[in-house]
Amino acid sequence: MKNYAYILVDKATRQAAVVDPAWDLELIDGMLRSLEAELTCILLTHSHHDHVNKVEPLLELYPAARAYMSVKEIDAYGFACRNLHSFEEGETILLGETPITCMLTPGHTAGGACFRLADDLITGDTVFIEGCGVCNGAGGSPEQMHDSFQRIRKSTPPHVRVYPGHSYGKEPGMAFRDVLEHNIYFQIEQKEHFVRFRMRKNQGQLFNFK
Repeated sequence: MKNYAYILVDKATRQAAVVDPAWDLELIDGMLRSLEAELTCILLTHSHHDHVNKVEPLLELYPAARAYMSVKEIDAYGFACRNLHSFEEGETILLGETPITCMLTPGHTAGGACFRLADDLITGDTVFIEGCGVCNGAGGSPEQMHDSFQRIRKSTPPHVRVYPGHSYGKEPGMAFRDVLEHNIYFQIEQKEHFVRFRMRKNQGQLFNFK
């Protein structure tokens, strides 16, 4: 199982954001330095440990940076860190001159979110190239996951590249038009069928979404 963090850099100002910093602080810091970028914000798709465990160490290195998480996620799980700022559905975070739109996509967690740029969508554990995040944890909901998938399907242009929090075979950066073909959950329109399939029992290979 691969865990992805992403670095976004605004070309005009060299301001940078890190999405879901976890596990390898030296790698993240080294990439920021090699890019000659100034970390100004940390974007968090949700509060699970494997997506946030290097938030505080990163803020120690870059104390002026701001961390962002949805207000629903903060309230649901009590997440806290220094310089934490909350956002609501549809709010825009400016990274230098680059607007980043916050899209609430609950299902995996109560207040999970995706981040939309002009040509990219960072999806955390909501949408994988091959499937979707589990919905049986605290605050998870397959019904809400279905609704999140439908919102993403209706609002995402075909050319937009998708960058998930994990990969189970397909590399991040696939165009949304191709994700629609590879991801069976986008092909299940009726909510009851989606829920039944996502929550099916005896899933011997939990991360095999075929």
